[in-house]
Amino acid sequence: METVKCLIIGGGPAGYTAAIYASRADLAPVVYEGIQPGGQLTTTTDIENYPGFENGISGQGLMDTMKAQAVRLGADIRTGAITEADLSERPFKLVIDGEKEVYAETLIIATGATAKYLGLPSEIKYRGLGVSACATCDGFFYRKKTVAVVGGGDTACEEATYLAGLCKKVYMIVRRDVLRASEAMQERVRNTENIEILWNCNTQEVLGDEYGVTGARLLRKDGEVFDIAVDGFFLAIGHHPNSELFNKWVAVDKEGYIVTDGKTAKTNVEGVFAAGDVQDPLYRQAITAAASGCRAALDAEKFLKMQ
Repeated sequence: METVKCLIIGGGPAGYTAAIYASRADLAPVVYEGIQPGGQLTTTTDIENYPGFENGISGQGLMDTMKAQAVRLGADIRTGAITEADLSERPFKLVIDGEKEVYAETLIIATGATAKYLGLPSEIKYRGLGVSACATCDGFFYRKKTVAVVGGGDTACEEATYLAGLCKKVYMIVRRDVLRASEAMQERVRNTENIEILWNCNTQEVLGDEYGVTGARLLRKDGEVFDIAVDGFFLAIGHHPNSELFNKWVAVDKEGYIVTDGKTAKTNVEGVFAAGDVQDPLYRQAITAAASGCRAALDAEKFLKMQ
């Protein structure tokens, strides 16, 4: 049986930053990276809004750099995914890949959130080559170009209006004849001249070539099939927090995001902390995830000192 002071679940910016801070606090952190080491950023091409990289950096490059820093400071970073958890008492029991048991005096959950996609093969093919689930992350690359945003809720309206400030034209692909967004967000969309809403439409296929996305094939409710020419295709149909394994013990909101106490990373379970997109339905940025990873490690250090 292995018992560790600080176990971190997740290998994205929140998990790696938590590992950096926990290492410097002599907590000897062990990190299990999960099924997608590096998290969602590994599906992003260039990142130009993360401080410290004047000329930008690739998503994979940023995650590799964070991981290397954590390892240099002493973090034990391992491959493997948590498949079972028992947070009923300390030390907490976690099972890795259905086999190995690890017990943790403190636990930092940094399992992230998964963007919802339509499930089209072409969508997967062009992910990172014009298909994106983050306008704030990737919108800059489509300045003066034409893009499409899929969705009709507040997130889609926010993404569309943000992109409208950068792009020549923004199509909103909405499967119903109304928007689900709040009236304020609908009004903002209606007052933005370069946004065009395509009502009652579903995406059949993302079109592209060897260089990336070139358009989308849409099916209207009346049976009409037509193509639009776009340079970028943005999904704004929501995110799914990866919290299912822990929500038997840890409080979550109605969407499944882990609830933390005020400005801290504390959950309702003493000794369990949450960081990154698994507890952030609002910002979902690499830098905010990293900041919450810092908070989680500092909170874990303080908790252990008080025991």
